[in-house]
Amino acid sequence: MKWEEWKQFYERIVREMGYSVEDDRKSAELLRAILIENDNYIIKEELETIIMEKVYVFGAGPNLEDALKEYDFSDGTKIAADGATTALLEHQIIPDIVVTDLDGRIQDLIRASGRAIMVVHAHGDNMDKLPLVTNFPVVLGTCQTEPLDIIYNFGGFTDGDRAAFLAEELGAKEIILVGFDFSGLVGKWSKPWLKQHTTAWKEKRKKLSFAEELLRWLKDNGKAKITFL
Repeated sequence: MKWEEWKQFYERIVREMGYSVEDDRKSAELLRAILIENDNYIIKEELETIIMEKVYVFGAGPNLEDALKEYDFSDGTKIAADGATTALLEHQIIPDIVVTDLDGRIQDLIRASGRAIMVVHAHGDNMDKLPLVTNFPVVLGTCQTEPLDIIYNFGGFTDGDRAAFLAEELGAKEIILVGFDFSGLVGKWSKPWLKQHTTAWKEKRKKLSFAEELLRWLKDNGKAKITFL
C-alpha cells in the first residue's frame, strides 16, 4: 500500500480514534533519530532477503495457542505481531521477524531480538518507549504518517495487519494468518497485564474493526494469496 492509498485510511483512523497527526510525525522523527544515533537500523531491501514465498503472520488471538500446538511452521517465514512473540517463545518457536509498537512484554521482545529482525512502529502514544530500540541488534523502523528516508510506511494499523502488509510489500506469495480473531475476544498475550483471554474493550473493538477492514483490502488488492489458518 502506497502512502497515497494509506492516507485515506489514516485520516479516518485519526478522526475516529482521536489521534494526533502531529504527535505521530514527532514519533516517527524520534525513532529515526534514535536509530541513526544507535546505528542498528536496516533498510527494506535487506529485510527482503529473508522472506520466503510462504509467510506465517502470528496474531495474539485466543486461538493462537491451539495452532502452535497443532501445526509446524518451518516451511515459511515466521512474523510475530508484538504480543504473539510471547506465545511463540513459550512453544520454543523463534520468529524471524517481530512487528511491534513496543506494547508487548519487553523482556520477550528483547529475547526474540537476539535472532529476529525487529520492525518497530512509531506513533504518538509510544514516544516514551522508543528508546527501547537500542536493546535490539537489528531494526527496521515504520510509522503511520508520511514515510521518512529510513522510516517506512507499508500500510496497516494494528501490529497484526501491519505484519501482513509488510509481508506483501516484501514479496510474499502466500500469507497465512495464524491467531487472528475478530469475534470480540482479546488473547492474553496482547497486553503484558492480561492474565487471561478477555472481552475487547471499546478502543480495542475499534482497532480490531479497522484491522479486519484493512486485511480485506489487502486480500482484494494485494498480490499475495491470504488465508486464515
